[in-house]
Amino acid sequence: MKPTIRDVAKMAGVSISTVSRVMNTPESVIESKRVRVQQAIEQLQYQPNSFARGLIYRKSFTLGLLIPDIENMYYAGIIRGMQDACIKLGYSLMICNTDRDKNRLLAYIDAFHEKQVDGIVFASDVIFPEYYEKLMSCKIPFVLISSHSDEYEVPSVEIDDEKAAYDAVKFLIELGHRDIGMIGFNHENSISGPPRYQGFLRALHEAGLDHNAEKIRCAAHRFEHAYDAAHELFTDYPELTAVFCVADEFAMGVISYLKDRNILVPGQVSVVGFDNLRMANMFIPKLTTISQPMYEMGYRAAEKLHELVTTGSTQVLREKLEHKLIVRESSRQR
Repeated sequence: MKPTIRDVAKMAGVSISTVSRVMNTPESVIESKRVRVQQAIEQLQYQPNSFARGLIYRKSFTLGLLIPDIENMYYAGIIRGMQDACIKLGYSLMICNTDRDKNRLLAYIDAFHEKQVDGIVFASDVIFPEYYEKLMSCKIPFVLISSHSDEYEVPSVEIDDEKAAYDAVKFLIELGHRDIGMIGFNHENSISGPPRYQGFLRALHEAGLDHNAEKIRCAAHRFEHAYDAAHELFTDYPELTAVFCVADEFAMGVISYLKDRNILVPGQVSVVGFDNLRMANMFIPKLTTISQPMYEMGYRAAEKLHELVTTGSTQVLREKLEHKLIVRESSRQR
């Protein structure tokens, strides 16, 4: 038979509650008892029953993650960071792909509630009132990642999207480019699209290049959409010598379009992406891009959610991590 917590307590000469405290809050147990319990656990090869543990503490020791597109490489780093933090903090992680479908997302919140998850990380989307109301009615703590809310007091982890886009476009301007376009997100229901567009405009305005403000086309999160948007952009503005893309996948779509038209990158057109996906360093040419600390964002989101679950609040409500411009082969001096 598998050893039980009662067996551990008997071998260590302590109460069952002391064994439980050693496993969950070891700092609350004096060293002599803690050592005896740990030795008994090791000798018996005891593994706690997570279901019973959840009944005792009224917790499932499970976190939920809602992401809009599991095929998007951007989320791989976030998931890895969250997973590592969950292992450290003693949680399991459940991942649900919403496809940016409101009904599906609301259904997943209900499913998380039924599974009694301790908290949810909500990635990359706008918190619509129906989402917020559902989460509040279910009394599930939640944290935003790659998103924020101006309307609600919700903890979040992200970068400064406006500043990051500004830095990317300013870099192109410093390379001598004067005809600069942009491939952006469709702004409808986009959380990062508007601030990245504002960063694009701010860099142009500071350099006296406002004539480029209209040279933007939007795409819907996929390589092929960016390819089509690049066709529209260069058909209308063939004079462009540089393009800022709000995602690396978009940058790859633009470069592929230009290659199919025998337009050299970076010889004739420089392209800058955003995210620094693993593929950015494998693509030809290697992408100049804004690096987001995806792993660290995922890790911090899990830590912040743990803080919210255990204390009811977070020390820092809206946390912004640092981005970095990574210069590679897809950009050059004009």
